[in-house]
Amino acid sequence: MEIKNRYFKDPEISYFLFGPRGTGKSTWLQGHYDDKALFIDLLSPHLFRHYSARPERLVELVDGNPEKELFVIDEIQKVPALLDVVHQLMENKKNLRFVLTGSSARKLKHKAVDLLAGRAANKSFHPFMASELGRDFDLLKALKIGMVPLVYASVNPLETLNAYVSLYINEEVRMEGLVRNIGDFSRFLEIISFSNGSILNMNGIARDSQVGRKAVEAYVSVLEDVLLAHKLPVFSKRAKRQLVAHPKFYFFDAGVYRALRPSGPLDSPHEIDGIALENLVLQHLMAWNAYSGNTSKLFYWRTKSGVEVDFVVYGESTLMAIEVKNSNTVKPSDLKGLHAFREDYPDVDCLFIYRGTEKLMKNGILCIPAHLFLQKLVPDKPAEQFSRFLEA
Repeated sequence: MEIKNRYFKDPEISYFLFGPRGTGKSTWLQGHYDDKALFIDLLSPHLFRHYSARPERLVELVDGNPEKELFVIDEIQKVPALLDVVHQLMENKKNLRFVLTGSSARKLKHKAVDLLAGRAANKSFHPFMASELGRDFDLLKALKIGMVPLVYASVNPLETLNAYVSLYINEEVRMEGLVRNIGDFSRFLEIISFSNGSILNMNGIARDSQVGRKAVEAYVSVLEDVLLAHKLPVFSKRAKRQLVAHPKFYFFDAGVYRALRPSGPLDSPHEIDGIALENLVLQHLMAWNAYSGNTSKLFYWRTKSGVEVDFVVYGESTLMAIEVKNSNTVKPSDLKGLHAFREDYPDVDCLFIYRGTEKLMKNGILCIPAHLFLQKLVPDKPAEQFSRFLEA
């Protein structure tokens, strides 16, 4: 399966491009820039050794290739010292552009901000969106193995998925020395997989994984820094009710969640599929928001009495509330959270996403089948996107 068109757009200035491994950053860059750019892949042991020993070698490379004005450095976090050299080159040679990719932001957080603030944009690359795949999109397949291109396009996706998760743990966590005890971290990963789509309870995770709370907090930060997971904050703008304070936790891809979560005869497949569907919707919303160039942010909403909305998209001219249910029908109780949210925010656009086949309008709430929502979600302005759902 060859996907030529991804929604990511070249910002035409120097930029960081962050995204988990296997999402297609290098493939897109090579296809888009081809021979226009000079590529430096720091996953190559040879190049890694050379640039680790002498980062200033980059100046020699630039000077030796005066016909090139675009340089792509893959996995820049492997040699953070290169940022000093990139900064120097950007100051001295105004015609140069740099694209700096990374699958981990941990080593670059402060250094990159201090050195290149205002000189390089910060962009992100995501797993496939359903609308990028077109007819190749399969909702059931996506719920089982996720949307990471490396996995989705594989001949043996389940085997590739398991290998992918192990590779990430070994190369992004163990080899980078991000945790001291890989056994504790692996046990934590298994335990936190049960928290996917739930409010983070650090004390509970610490107790169940048998590591200290501070270690759990550090491990969650590691997952965020290596782009394996996200924390979703609660929406509290002009709150009229008492709300919970803690964020919800999600892995970046539904397949990664499925690979990490142990399952047995007492587990409900319907419940696991429901969390995977919620995860799938969130990762699509994150990709849609990033590729649209929106300044909108994603939240969830939950009152202390337990009334909840899965996702809230909020921006300068955007307020959208989205509830996701792994059900074939729409019951009045399913819409309770959206109705409550609309009472507090009357101008909100409400969507209910479910596993049925019909698009319905119930008391001003658009109920749309999950496969249709995902296939019709394309980067655009939020207001235009909502109109597209209405017309679909």
